[in-house]
Amino acid sequence: MAEAKILATIERTPTEQLQISISENRGKSYFNLRIFYTTDDGLTWLPTKKGVTFAPDQLDVLSEAIEDAKKEFMEEE
Repeated sequence: MAEAKILATIERTPTEQLQISISENRGKSYFNLRIFYTTDDGLTWLPTKKGVTFAPDQLDVLSEAIEDAKKEFMEEE
C-alpha cells in the first residue's frame, strides 16, 4: 500500500485530528476521512478505526451532500 497523500487535516483536540487523504490499495485509489491520534505531542499520528473510505465513483454523491449542507447552514445564518 502506497503512502497516503494528505489533502487536509482538521484538529479536533490537541491529541486528535481528522485527516482527509487519498490513498491507493491493490491498484485502486480511495478517498479517506479518518481520525488519527498522537501520544507524542504530534510527532507521530496513528490511525484509529474511526473513519470512512470512498471509491472515486462515490465522490459526486459526497460532494453534492456537502454542497447541500453548506446551503442549509447558510440559510440558518
